[in-house]
Amino acid sequence: QVQVVESGGGLAQAGGSLKLSCAASTYIFKSLIMEWHRQAPGKQRELVATITSEGDTNYADSVKGRFTISRDNAKKTVGLQMNSLKSEDTAVYYCNAKSTYYSVDSWGQGTQVTVSS
Repeated sequence: QVQVVESGGGLAQAGGSLKLSCAASTYIFKSLIMEWHRQAPGKQRELVATITSEGDTNYADSVKGRFTISRDNAKKTVGLQMNSLKSEDTAVYYCNAKSTYYSVDSWGQGTQVTVSS
């Protein structure tokens, strides 16, 4: 399986910014769909952003216009730039690497993001 490791979480003030990073150790990285999910206390995990192997992106309505997902195939990393943070963005953020073709569905351990109002 693919090892996925997130980093970059922490504490930010409302209106501020944070950038998360996810590294996936695999030679098939460029073929993977990469996603960011989050789970707030007492809530179900939700999909935040997706980037395909072709670089197409999609976002949850709640973060559209504020978050940007990107990937660097050479470094085998995916980033999530989070701007204009709100208290409701507080959650554990998880990176997910997946591919139906290669039978990959790997999750990181999560990184905490806390936004203070």
